[in-house]
Amino acid sequence: MNNRENILKRLEELKINYKIVNHTAAFTMEDLDRLGLNPDNAVCKNLFLRDYKGKRHMLVVLCGDKQADLVEIRRETNSTRLSFASDERLLKYLDVKKGSVSALGVINDASGEVELYFDEDLKKCKRLGFHPNDNTATVYLSFDDAVKYIESTGHKIRFIKV
Repeated sequence: MNNRENILKRLEELKINYKIVNHTAAFTMEDLDRLGLNPDNAVCKNLFLRDYKGKRHMLVVLCGDKQADLVEIRRETNSTRLSFASDERLLKYLDVKKGSVSALGVINDASGEVELYFDEDLKKCKRLGFHPNDNTATVYLSFDDAVKYIESTGHKIRFIKV
């Protein structure tokens, strides 16, 4: 079973209502905007970061139209200097490639090494959109169902202001 199938299977096991939309590969928020697949700014931006020494790995999720301020995220997460994690680290910790990073991908972090941070503003969203570890589709689900899914993987969501 591939990443996408594992995610959809977990959503179904949890009886989570979701909608999946297949589309051409979208590597960036701009790609999704061009496809018209970001209604009400429901699609989330997912940043996989590492601290200066590479000891902490963080997945930071924010509204698709927000700009990420790594200095502010560093302060909010009480971290050393942050940078984007390498393609090798993406594969090692989340089993995804660049352009397909998603909060749904924590299902692949069985050891719980990835810290998950959601921007506070996501609580206001009626629904959220994530790639199912495959950037040729977007899964839409409610905020509460996203939390339910993530907690089912053993991860805890910490909320920050971005």
